[in-house]
Amino acid sequence: MVKWTDSERSTIQSIFSKIDKDVVGPAAISRCLIVYPWTQRYFGSFGNLYNAAAITSNPKVAAHGKVIVEALEKAVQNMDNIKAAYAELSVLHSEKLQVDPGNFKLLADCLTIVIAAQLGNDFTPDVQATFQKFMNVVVSSLEKQYY
Repeated sequence: MVKWTDSERSTIQSIFSKIDKDVVGPAAISRCLIVYPWTQRYFGSFGNLYNAAAITSNPKVAAHGKVIVEALEKAVQNMDNIKAAYAELSVLHSEKLQVDPGNFKLLADCLTIVIAAQLGNDFTPDVQATFQKFMNVVVSSLEKQYY
């Protein structure tokens, strides 16, 4: 179990209160699909993902990005036991969707970049360190079913 300081909790809550999930989620998943094109194989039903313009303008990609941020908000609400909160998601991604668990880290990196760009100077090294800790717990929780 991860121990969170009051400052870390406050920082994570602050990040999620400042970001626009309608922008961050779609931008992060789009970035992931563009930068790491092999991740596209899980989104065959999304239609045209042949280039960056098609990906960034795809409404199914945008909708899935919003779902991702909503799932992260669930983690924020359950910081004391993210693994339990993500148990069903972990099973879904490992058993039904068969997502390569390494892709969670790739998406986490893309989320970090997008959030850093959106927050600008507010995304200090200390804020980033806390966000990285949070994302590492999220990724570990999603990977739980794999091991």
